Amino acid sequence: MTVRIAVVAFSYYPSDPRVRRETEALIEAGHCVDVICLRGTGEAEKEIVDGAQVYRLYGLTRQRKRAGKVRYIWAYLYFTCLAFFTLSILYMRKRYDLIQVHNMPDALVFSALLPRLCGCKIILDHHDPMPEVYMSKYLVEATHPIIRLIRLMERCSIRFSDLVLAVNSSCCELIIRRGCPRSKVHIVMNLPQDSVFGSNPANTNPDVTAKKNSFVLMYHGTITERNGLGVALEAIERVRERIPNLVFEVYGEGDFLNELLDLVKKKNLGEIVRYHGFVRPEKIAEAIQSSDVGLIPNAACAYWEYVTPTRMFEYLYLGKPVIVPRTKAILDCFDDESLYFFESGNADSLADVLFEVYANPNRVRAVLARGISICNSKYRWAAEKQRFVDVVQELVRNITPYDPAEKTKHLM
Repeated sequence: MTVRIAVVAFSYYPSDPRVRRETEALIEAGHCVDVICLRGTGEAEKEIVDGAQVYRLYGLTRQRKRAGKVRYIWAYLYFTCLAFFTLSILYMRKRYDLIQVHNMPDALVFSALLPRLCGCKIILDHHDPMPEVYMSKYLVEATHPIIRLIRLMERCSIRFSDLVLAVNSSCCELIIRRGCPRSKVHIVMNLPQDSVFGSNPANTNPDVTAKKNSFVLMYHGTITERNGLGVALEAIERVRERIPNLVFEVYGEGDFLNELLDLVKKKNLGEIVRYHGFVRPEKIAEAIQSSDVGLIPNAACAYWEYVTPTRMFEYLYLGKPVIVPRTKAILDCFDDESLYFFESGNADSLADVLFEVYANPNRVRAVLARGISICNSKYRWAAEKQRFVDVVQELVRNITPYDPAEKTKHLM
């Protein structure tokens, strides 16, 4: 059965991996999908991307500088208002059967108010727990009035939605503790696309030894303080003499970039750290295959306890060992025999693990083999994609079927 779906996200399409994966899954299942998102510099206001009709809202571009609390909230409010009017107009013309809204912010779900009043089904795709994100980003306590307001908005957004998607079991339990009925929450994990990161690990027998010309440590993702790159540099500073051929490849962009580059100069790590900026996922896959080990140095904060980084699966898919912080969400998926763990925020702990990976290739091969085995048996996008499509189709199974002959007219 074909249905008409609108996807709303405060992000860039198709560069947002979760939004892209799920949108493409819906299109592959035969549904008609429109995407309403941010408009980046040089991007078209309206275009068709791999079968999705994309509407990019003017006036908001990528933020490379650290935003204050007021600007942070203003950007969300501004986009939510634009999305409300855009979605309302499109709904009157296209009569969507389902609207999927990706947080953050949670309040973005109210951009679908008119369709909701008309009986349209609403999914809130809960990427991140917004109270924990805000606490970690701005270092405020859980009792702060703004956090209480954000939690209230989260509860209202969940109540407004017909169904909520959580990214892992930790987030699912958190949402339930905050009052969401268990039957309303479904888990759809963030897992890499096999088409980009390979259907099979590229190399399960890496030559991670001191005899190589270089030992390549890799990070890719958003350049923010809470992602722990400052701690990563401190750890590298501690092991640079013990790993004389160390190279740290960094990919991404974000509001901590200037501080990161200043730290590189201050610590005299210019010959070790190589910054490449933002690159597409296909290029990231190539870079991973040229690395020795992936690093996810997330700092110690409440937010990271609920996050399962997609990047660790990307490294494992391509046959590379991974160093990760010891957090609840990661431990829900892997154990000490399948990944290398360090204590969050502890540069000494990370330095010790870095040297262990460098100096013990036999141990690396054993840990990597178990990590890949767990990935293959439990965490593949093909299975997760089908679960997602099934959840969507169950939600809309009683609607009047959409005539596929109208699909061309829909993409206008």
